[in-house]
Parts: sequence; C-alpha cells; structure tokens
Amino acid sequence: MSTVNRDIRYINKDFSSLKNRLIEFTKTYYPTTFNDFSDTSTGALFIEMAAYVGDVLSFYIDNQIQETFIQRSRQLNNLYDLSYLLGYRPKVTTAATVNIDFFQQVPAIISGVARVPDFNYTLNIPQNTSITNASRDISFIIEDPIDFSYSSSLDPTEVTVYSISSGQPEFFLLKKTRKAISSDIKTTTFNFDSPEKFSTRTIPDSNIIGVLDVFDSNNNQYYEVPNLAQESVFDSIKNTNPNDPNYSTDNEVPFLLQLKKVQRRFTTRFLNRSTLQFEFGSGTTRDSDEKIIPNPNNVGLGLPFEQSKLTTAFSPTNFVLTDTYGIAPSNTTLTVRYLTGGGVNSNISANTLTSLDTSNIRFNDVSSLNSSLANQIFTSLASNNPIAADGGSNGDTVETLRKNALGNFQNQLRTVTPQDYLVRTLSLPSRYGVISKAFATPSLVNNQDIGTPASNLDLYVLSLNSSNKLKITSEALKKNLRTYLEEYRTIGDSISIRDGFIVNIGVEFEIITLPNSNNSEVLTNCISSLQNYFNISNWQMNEPIILRELYSSLDQITGVQTVKNIKITNKNSGLYSQYSYDIEGATMNGVIYPSMDPMIFEVKFPENDIKGRVVPL
Repeated sequence: MSTVNRDIRYINKDFSSLKNRLIEFTKTYYPTTFNDFSDTSTGALFIEMAAYVGDVLSFYIDNQIQETFIQRSRQLNNLYDLSYLLGYRPKVTTAATVNIDFFQQVPAIISGVARVPDFNYTLNIPQNTSITNASRDISFIIEDPIDFSYSSSLDPTEVTVYSISSGQPEFFLLKKTRKAISSDIKTTTFNFDSPEKFSTRTIPDSNIIGVLDVFDSNNNQYYEVPNLAQESVFDSIKNTNPNDPNYSTDNEVPFLLQLKKVQRRFTTRFLNRSTLQFEFGSGTTRDSDEKIIPNPNNVGLGLPFEQSKLTTAFSPTNFVLTDTYGIAPSNTTLTVRYLTGGGVNSNISANTLTSLDTSNIRFNDVSSLNSSLANQIFTSLASNNPIAADGGSNGDTVETLRKNALGNFQNQLRTVTPQDYLVRTLSLPSRYGVISKAFATPSLVNNQDIGTPASNLDLYVLSLNSSNKLKITSEALKKNLRTYLEEYRTIGDSISIRDGFIVNIGVEFEIITLPNSNNSEVLTNCISSLQNYFNISNWQMNEPIILRELYSSLDQITGVQTVKNIKITNKNSGLYSQYSYDIEGATMNGVIYPSMDPMIFEVKFPENDIKGRVVPL
C-alpha cells in the first residue's frame, strides 16, 4: 500500500475553521468514502465533535500559555505564584502609619536648689501596645517600647511644667513620640506530631499584614526568613555594658545589630488574598545546623555518589551541601501571633487615637512609690495623634501586582552600584542609629589606609545630634551599618566606611528695598527664606551652592527691589567644624563647588550665621 502525503495545516484553532478544514480534508482524501456533509448527517456529527474538541483544546493551550507570563496572567493564584517566582511578595493590605504622642505626669522633687521631675514615677509602655479611636473600630500598635525615664537625641523625652503650687512646679509633664501602624494582633496555634518534611499550615483570614512572632511549647522562637536556605537573621541587643563595653557609652545607638544563625525557621507566602501559608524545614533537632569552618575534609561532604568536586557549584552558606533547611516541628504546638488591619479605612483623622490599652503598662520601679500618688500618675497617662494617619491602602490590584513584581525582579535586593549602597545605607532601621547623610564612590588608590584591607567602595557618612546639627558618626553606628550592609553586598565588593567632611558657612547679604516698605519686616523675611534654603534636611553631600538660586529666593520676597550682594564665608573656629575651605577659590561662574573629598555645606547656627542689611539705592 503506497503512502499518501496528507496536507495537514496547523493554523486552524477555532470551531468554524476546524470544521471547514475537516470537510475540505474529507472531500480531498476520501471523496468516495463520504460525501454527505449536510447538518443532519452522521458524518457531520463526527466532524463537528472533532472541531469542538479541537476548539476546547486550543482554548486551554492558549490559556495555559497566557497564564505563564505575568504580563498576561489573569488568574489571581497564578499571579501570586509568578510574583513569588520573580522575588516579589504580594501585598493584600497596607497598614497606615502615624506618629503618636504619649504623655504622663510626674511629681516634682527638690534637687539642690531647684525642683526637677521625679523620674522614679516614670512608666514603661511595652512594644505592641494598642491604641484605638473612641469608637474602637480602628486599632494601632506601637513598634518600639517607651521608657519615660530614658532620653537621648534619637529618643528624646520632652519635659514641661504641668502645674505650679506656691510659685514652684508641682507636677511636670513628660512627652514621648512613637511611630504606630494600623493593625490588630491575632493569635492562632499549629499542632505537630511526628516530624514531616516541609510541612505546611495555613491561616485563613482577611487583611493579613504579616507575622509578629512564632513560639513553640518550650518557648523556642521560630524566625521568618525569605527562603528556608537562609539560616542567618538580623538580631538586635540593647547597647549596654554587659553586651558590648566598647560601644555602651554611645547614647545615639540604643541597639546593636548582629547576625544570628537560627535552626528554627519558616517561610510564608500568600496563596490568595485571604490565605497565608507557612512552610517549615525538613530536618530534626539531631541534624547539625551550626556554623562549620570549611576545610578540605568537609567541603562537599553531602555530594551524592562521590560526585566530583571539580564541576560542583558551592555556596559559602551551605558548602557541605546539607538539605535540612531548618528544623521540622515535631511533638509541639506553635503559637503564632500575626497582624491584621490596614486598608484605606485606617487613614484616620488627627486627634482621634486617644484610647490606650493600659493592661501591660507598668512603673519602672514600684518599690519606693507612694501608692495613692502612683495611681494618680498612672491615670494621667494619655495619647494623641497630632496629624492624620496615612499610607493605608487595600493592597495590590492586579495591574500593580504585575508592575511591582517586574520592577522587583530588576533589583532583587542587590547592592551593585554606589547608588544601591547609598539607598541601603539610608534604610538602616532607626533603632540601630540614624545615618543622616551618605555618599558612596569608588575607592581611589590614594585613599587606602595603611594597614587595612583594600576596598573598592568608599562610603562617607554623617549623623545629626540632638540639636539637628551635623556630627561625625559614632563607631557603634558604623558597626551596625557594617553588619547591615554585609548581608546585601555582592561577593566582590569590599566597603570602607569613612567620615564625611563638614564645612560650616555663614551668609551675608545686602538688599535694596522698595519705597515705603518696612525694612525690618523685609529683612526678617529674607533671613527666614535663607534659613529655609539652607535647612540641613534639604542638603546632600557634595551638593554645590548655586548663588543665582539665592538671588532668586531673595528677589521673590515682598518689598525687595534689588539684591545687591550675597557673600558666603567659611567658619572654622570655636563651636564650628575644624575644616577650613577656600570659598573664593571654589567659586566658578556663580557656583560654589564642593571639594574632591566628599563634604557638605552646613549653616550650623542659622539664627546667627545668616546676616543681612538694607543699603541705600
């Protein structure tokens, strides 16, 4: 029997085109076998059934292909899976944030010849304390504890006189401010019997913000990690003498940052908008998960079948190729606390967060307190949000989910360029100290310090003191920053953290006012305009001073006819920075350029360092 080449076409996909093509195929290759193509014939039945099956298969093939691309996917569960594949964690809700002021009274005591606050009556408000509005339908929690007896530039305690008796202070009012997020704390439990590899549990709930903490029956904590292969997490310890005597005197850094290796860990992922899944490890408490120093005898220890080490890719975090990925819980109950809330409704108005949960608030030391006075002080505790909460939203829409996932895939927490290191430096959590100004630049050969390893990136940093003036960053804060950046730097980068240079300046100007203008008022407005211009919050390192912007700023002041002259001077003695700078030599075409070494211009005392006068026409 001879073989006949059939003309098979693959471009037909819908019902009509498939049916027509099948009829043409039958007429061409089976002209005598079947020729009744009427709608009531048996042959038409089989042709239409084949076309129907082909149309359905084509639809599902197209749909499956579409759902594999995040730009075209429409099913929410697929969008979530693709987002995690690209390294983005979908948001089902976003919490609103607001700064809340907390107040308490303390009695006055005599110290020497003055009456001062008695800090023995100060209260301690733990973290995660809840504050609600009057109707108690919106709840906020504070992220950090409050100790009214402690004060620093990062956590100041404002003290004012509350009441006076016989001309002397009777009670003082203490005030502290904390950032709060809109959320409720909920609790659930997971029960485990025999160990199970990569066991999963789910929490069905709406508006889940995230996991607060997880503890087992023996009070062992489980830590959330981005993936189970990551065994190190950031941990913080109070900056006290027993923890680290080298940095304990630094009041600007309340906590020290360190890396902690953990066996008990888990990951979470949203399956949909109302289901959060937990996944745990595959090992047991007998599996070794401690830090092992690499040597020729243990590198590649877990390779199967004596596989050659020559072609194996090794990770410095798992060079023995173990597969425990943390401990699998067994014969225990995990207690999970998680946060829910957020959304657009959480953007509440100002002066509404006044109901404070006092169930866990305590005095720092009750042993020496007068009970009736202590009760009076306790009832004086109050809270309020002077500004409205903002930032709350209803989570990612389908389109924002696509955009955020694609955008996240491009950065993936990498720090590659100097700009990446700059942003990562400024994102250091404030409890470890605050880097106010930073500048990253490739290292120069002549900048290498003798006796220290060579670096390929210089990071210049500065901080602010309690008076909002620039200062050299403390060693404790640099240590925290170094630990923080270590987790994000690429393997070929070495970073040298250096002090930026502060150049203090003064401003002198002369203006001509319009006739009939109040010279004193115009001069005051000009000085205020320059103070705003040189506000240190508006300046970055290595930013030049553009004189025409100063002239333009003063020209816009009502009553100014002409700005006759503006002079920038260097101040480098007494309370000012020690660094002198040749202002005149650095000026070119109306621009005062910074030096080659990263520096920043600062008007340290704007009330005294900005001077002006009105001159005649």
